[in-house]
Amino acid sequence: MGEPIVLEDFKERVILVGVSEQDGDDAEDSLAELAELVKTAGASVAGTLIQKRELIHPGTYVGTGKVAEIAELLEHTGATGIVCDDELSPAQLKNLETMLNTKVMDRTLIILDIFAARATTSEGKIQVELAQLKYRLSRLTGLGRSMSRLGGGIGTRGPGEKKLEIDRRLINDRIAQLNRELKEVVKHREIARAKRERNAVPVVAIVGYTNAGKSTLLNHLTDAEVLEEDKLFATLDPTTRMLELEGHQQVLLTDTVGFIRKLPHHLIEAFKSTLEEAKYADYIIHVVDASNPQRDKQMYIVYETLDHLGVKNKKILTLFNKIDIRTDDDPLQDFRADHVLQISATENAGLDAVKDVLQEMLREDKIYIERVIPYAQAGVLQLVRNKGELVSEEYVPEGISIRAYVPMEVYGKL
Repeated sequence: MGEPIVLEDFKERVILVGVSEQDGDDAEDSLAELAELVKTAGASVAGTLIQKRELIHPGTYVGTGKVAEIAELLEHTGATGIVCDDELSPAQLKNLETMLNTKVMDRTLIILDIFAARATTSEGKIQVELAQLKYRLSRLTGLGRSMSRLGGGIGTRGPGEKKLEIDRRLINDRIAQLNRELKEVVKHREIARAKRERNAVPVVAIVGYTNAGKSTLLNHLTDAEVLEEDKLFATLDPTTRMLELEGHQQVLLTDTVGFIRKLPHHLIEAFKSTLEEAKYADYIIHVVDASNPQRDKQMYIVYETLDHLGVKNKKILTLFNKIDIRTDDDPLQDFRADHVLQISATENAGLDAVKDVLQEMLREDKIYIERVIPYAQAGVLQLVRNKGELVSEEYVPEGISIRAYVPMEVYGKL
């Protein structure tokens, strides 16, 4: 009997390609982040190459001279493909594949691939497939080399681009079906939001750059048991958990999908219902990786994405996380935040202060009262407990003496 055949997983090795359009831009940092994305997707980096150009080349992304350099690098390293740091147009994709005779991918495709691997719920899977199909639809470019029929004469008659049209119709039909399914999911999400509003439980959305520690924070505050990994986009599906504060105050904490530079448009559109959890929240917790030298740039990208989603006029608590592994001593500042704290979610450092500040933020939107509630109206006390914060209560001959923070609707009834 022969030796058993051992099948090993094939690991792709890729060349990273970026374009720097001006001095001082973040092309190198962006390429370093792309390397992390590629690693997360399961490939390894065989080499990197940055082309300095005033504008991205419309036909080949980097220009024909640089394409020849990439071909040499592919041959020298034995890489199985290239990954470009920007979303390629159909023409750029086709031209690079033709000229290099290798697998060509872009940043968007890598992110979509990671999302596809991470999606676990039906909603997440629908959103990822929708984004992938929209990406693929925009890249159905004619017949391609194998079926090219340019010019007139013999061979140009007949069905022509029939296969392409069938592919396009099938993709459009599937997109329409997924959109219908997603509408149902959005409807359920809206019902859940309306229920939360009726119960008057404040909602706090946790936002931040990918891998900043949002899931770790949620786990340590609420025992949520969300997956924690030192990887980009470790969790996709939003998780909501109740957090109990002093004075029987309760808030709902909702973890959201992490942001990243050059977040693909298809992904933002597909995940809009999930990302909009921040839009409908009462407060925002912005988690920042304090140990990352690019934290200021990452904060800018988070706020840019929030602005794009229409998240405005929310009170923001910024948490500079991973303070225990920070190596620099530059000041940690966020001028858009109402409150700023330094924490280490992994080490449970500063989390009591987080609860205290949340309590303070809730109180800022309530009215402080001192009242004596007649015993005949003792039912009002339950309203205060449910919708406000009861600081103290004392039974006196005239009734129940209370000190509390209450929302305007309750204040009117008192």
